[in-house]
Amino acid sequence: MIRFARVCAFLICGFTLLFAIGCGTSYELDTKDPASIFRAAMIELDGEDWLESEKLFDLIRLQFPSSPYADDAQYYLGELHYRKGEFIIASFNFDMVRRSYPMSDFGKPSRFKTAMCYYELSPPFDRDQDYTKKAIQHFAEFQAVYTQDSLYNEAGKKIDELRNKLARREYETAEIYRKLYTNKSAIVYYDFVIEDYPDTEYYEPAFVGKIEALATLKKYDELRLAIETYNSRIPNGALRDRVMSIANALQ
Repeated sequence: MIRFARVCAFLICGFTLLFAIGCGTSYELDTKDPASIFRAAMIELDGEDWLESEKLFDLIRLQFPSSPYADDAQYYLGELHYRKGEFIIASFNFDMVRRSYPMSDFGKPSRFKTAMCYYELSPPFDRDQDYTKKAIQHFAEFQAVYTQDSLYNEAGKKIDELRNKLARREYETAEIYRKLYTNKSAIVYYDFVIEDYPDTEYYEPAFVGKIEALATLKKYDELRLAIETYNSRIPNGALRDRVMSIANALQ
């Protein structure tokens, strides 16, 4: 009986010192101390034991919601899912940092990482671009809030990249219509690029495509106006020779 009591006492003490020893971990863990739980969760995260680290972060959020580690746990839950490639779940957890802990130091990285989640979800240009547009929106919101931050320029680069993707989608659609000899429809999509994406690399190609389509359709008044607009907006364009060839033929 005495021996049994000693064994029980040993097990009770051991529970507060070692956690999941059967899984090969060797860190000390006090389940009543959020700092101890957080350190253990970070060890598991760095070791890519996703399931165990998620359990520990959730333990902090649920049992110690007022502790200094609650917002840390919420942020790293997002980071955990981000590393796993589960970007929708990650974006949800990053959003929860700002909603549940508006004064947290993790507010800034959470906002940027939310944008990065949608950036990672952005598909090739020929697919639906809903995630691309959401990524642009979130990067723009980050820039609006953190105008002097070191990540401001990085967000701008991502926006430029994503806007190029959207412009390419419209431009390639226009090119398909031209190949199908439906130049009127092609001009509609060239105009989308010209009006909505003048800051992208597809701006001049769309302008030239429109000019060539108008020439094919023999819409000479619109063609003259398009050439004049091109000359004023892109006086030193890389595709200028193609435009001048049409202009000379028109004269």
